[in-house]
Amino acid sequence: MPFRESDYHPYDFANRRHIGPSPAEIAEMLATIGVPSVEALIDQTVPGSIRQRKPLQWGKPLSEQGVLRRLRDVAGRNQVLTSLIGQGYHGTVTPPVIQRNILENPAWYTAYTPYQPEISQGRLEALLNYQTMVCDLTGLDVANASLLDEATAAAEAMALCERGSKSKATAFFVDHACHPQTIAVIRTRAEPLGWEVIVGDPFSDLDPSKVFGAIFQYPGTHGDFHDFAEPIAALHAASALACVAADPLALTLLRPPGEMGADIAIGSTQRFGVPLGFGGPHAAYMAVTDALKRMMPGRLVGVSIDARGNRAYRLSLQTREQHIRREKATSNICTAQALLAVMASMYAVFHGPDGLKAIAQRVHRKTVRLVKGLESLGFRIDQDTFFDTVTVEVGPSRELVLRAAVAEGINLRRVGTTKIGIALDERTRPEHTEAVWRAFGGDIADGSLAHEYRLPENLLRTSDYLTHPIFHLNRAEAEMTRYMRRLADRDLALDRAMIPLGSCTMKLNATAEMMPLSWPEFADIHPFAPESQTLGYSEMITDLGAKLCAITGYDAMSMQPNSGAQGEYAGLLTIRAYHRARGEGHRDICLIPTSAHGTNPASAQMAGMKVVVVASAANGDIDLADFRAKAEKHAANLAACMITYPSTHGVFEETVREVCEITHAQGGQVYLDGANMNAMVGLARPGDIGSDVSHLNLHKTFCIPHGGGGPGMGPIGVKAHLAPYLPGAPDGAGAVSACEYGSPSLLVISWAYCLMMGGEGLTQATKIAILNANYIATRLSGAYPILYSRDGRVAHECIVDTRPLKEIAGVSVDDVAKRLIDCGFHAPTMSWPVAGTLMIEPTESEPKTELDRFIAAMLGIRAEVQAIEDGAMDRKDNPLARAPHTVEDLVGEWERPYSREQACFPPGAFRVDKYWPPVNRVDNVHGDRNLICSCPPVESYSEAAE
Repeated sequence: MPFRESDYHPYDFANRRHIGPSPAEIAEMLATIGVPSVEALIDQTVPGSIRQRKPLQWGKPLSEQGVLRRLRDVAGRNQVLTSLIGQGYHGTVTPPVIQRNILENPAWYTAYTPYQPEISQGRLEALLNYQTMVCDLTGLDVANASLLDEATAAAEAMALCERGSKSKATAFFVDHACHPQTIAVIRTRAEPLGWEVIVGDPFSDLDPSKVFGAIFQYPGTHGDFHDFAEPIAALHAASALACVAADPLALTLLRPPGEMGADIAIGSTQRFGVPLGFGGPHAAYMAVTDALKRMMPGRLVGVSIDARGNRAYRLSLQTREQHIRREKATSNICTAQALLAVMASMYAVFHGPDGLKAIAQRVHRKTVRLVKGLESLGFRIDQDTFFDTVTVEVGPSRELVLRAAVAEGINLRRVGTTKIGIALDERTRPEHTEAVWRAFGGDIADGSLAHEYRLPENLLRTSDYLTHPIFHLNRAEAEMTRYMRRLADRDLALDRAMIPLGSCTMKLNATAEMMPLSWPEFADIHPFAPESQTLGYSEMITDLGAKLCAITGYDAMSMQPNSGAQGEYAGLLTIRAYHRARGEGHRDICLIPTSAHGTNPASAQMAGMKVVVVASAANGDIDLADFRAKAEKHAANLAACMITYPSTHGVFEETVREVCEITHAQGGQVYLDGANMNAMVGLARPGDIGSDVSHLNLHKTFCIPHGGGGPGMGPIGVKAHLAPYLPGAPDGAGAVSACEYGSPSLLVISWAYCLMMGGEGLTQATKIAILNANYIATRLSGAYPILYSRDGRVAHECIVDTRPLKEIAGVSVDDVAKRLIDCGFHAPTMSWPVAGTLMIEPTESEPKTELDRFIAAMLGIRAEVQAIEDGAMDRKDNPLARAPHTVEDLVGEWERPYSREQACFPPGAFRVDKYWPPVNRVDNVHGDRNLICSCPPVESYSEAAE
């Protein structure tokens, strides 16, 4: 057939990437639902009272190649100099085998958080390696699977000290040698909670009787070393706890914090192969003593057994404590930095203990040579002993030296008024050292100076680390590649099948959007590089912020929060600062519906607010009468309400404007949780509805990948009256993350997405997300009750009620979730927001063929339930109760009352390309009772099956 332009749908450019169903498939789905057009479906689903009047428009959408050209142009405005600034960020070498097989591999970056352990064994093993690495380097007992950045990890450590200590004090001591961004974030976290922050010298200013804990930097931000054993002992004598912020590379040579008596260690693993990225994303670590393991925030990977007694990994303990303790939680952590933690763990596997020690020794020797050259030029160095960072007294010529260094392609750090800080790293070459000497006025050849060490003798490390065999793997590239491939093959990620998680929006992360993350112009920029060197980043972030404002109806954006939960926290702090500026600092009541995300009440508590819970009506909406009554009751002290829209029940509530009006009438501000923005882009704007602030999950709606549990970004948008109080603003709430733009290299992804889709494409994506959800709801409605639909229509997600299955056949929601693994699917969200249900969100990325495969799987499960109810299948020994099935189930004796074929190839499962889970159902109780959170010795693997 000859080419005719009219044959092509106007959104074909998007269909090839983000919009899954073809025009023909869309027509078939509309016929199944029983509506004449997509527009008719949207009219039935989204209340007219909230629809935006003007379409999203910002010019013609760019092609894939057009976007890459635009990104190349913007990247060219960034200057990639060699940054020897330090301050917690260092140049590093990402081994190409890790860059290609982890960072750039969709099998790793499209995976979801490992809440379904049977299909997450690969990434769980990698994260267990990470935890083992951290425990070994810090000398502490238990480590978590990463936190957002070093500064927020320090704030979490402060909260852990307050919770875990027996001291009655209300102050926290901070070493003045901590990085400035760490001190800033600690101050922000402490203020709403009423904790005093004391910054000073640990050896002259610390009074242990007046604090519940303290944090020390090791080495200090300017390069100094101290043995903290004495102040730590004094803290313990006063019933307080001690934390050390430590550089993990330095710990290969220096005595670990655990041997000094520290209770907690935190830090960043960025220099273990993770690019600078203008500040992120990077994986922070936290390790604690055994006594604190059940109080530690974040995710914790542990070891358990499966139904056959084989060793299996899983998330352990209170890995999402905000869902358990809600407003009593001490942390709102919902996103880690799993992908970056995996990279750091593979860096340790790749180099092993000897390799890491050699890197550290080389960095130190380079620093000694640099110092010897500077000393020969007559400059005074503040430190007698150091690892990789020194401070040089320059006097009135400092600015001349700094400018000369930039002319040589080197960025150095301003310290005080007359000093310069220099931090070397594994990328430092002799030509860099010589360039620094030239900037200081000397002409010295690097090879002319002898090697020596200037490490403190009393702090040299004598204990072993990374002794587990995994860190002694044959590091030939073939073996490394195969190891990473084996782990990836154990997982089910978005590159293999639909992940229909409600609220979590597992959508396509287009390859063209991901590619620029590896470009040096984005990857190799230091977060504290001069503004003149980051003009490309500035242009990109400014334009993305303008587009997000156009999408949301807000007037200003802060890109600082580096997770959705951080966005909630930042938004509430902004509201708090606004009230205080108006002389209404007493406003501290936050109204939150019972259906809210678990992070909502936790964030409110952290922002110094008191949570008042609002009931839900029978149809799942906010109980308007209860909301009004509580708003009026607390009118004098009402600070805010937190709502999610569309609701967590997957419907557009028609009373949302009234909820906003009630809140404003009583002097409060409206926080609208942006988790479900995927159903609103181009159709409705939170800022027009009456909301004052929202966070946006860029790792959901705007295509940043989940990475197996992070990275994420949660920027907040606000109306004009709140803009002066955003994080980092002069009158604002204070820093909530280490860097001004959180994890800025990720913003490239969302910007490219907006450019490639255009306003019309983004709107079409929202419409198709709603279409796909209603198609699934319609197809499944005859087999399962669909909860909370509005006149038969749902928003972008639907809740399938599996509770009747328990009554009629003894089949639990867990059984359904595990049986879906046999069908080759990740389970939907289980038992939230309604216990015993599944919340399904197909997203706009999924084509009809994949939706139909999922529907076939769900209908097949319902048929198995019917067989149990009819007596044709045993009530206790059936494929649902035994799911998931592994390759091991194909061999050996088979005495079950159902066939192997029925077990392993249910409806929806591929025959040729079937996904085989590596373990059978994991025993969660065993894992919590027998807590193992680091790599067990090799001989124990055989013991598990005995």
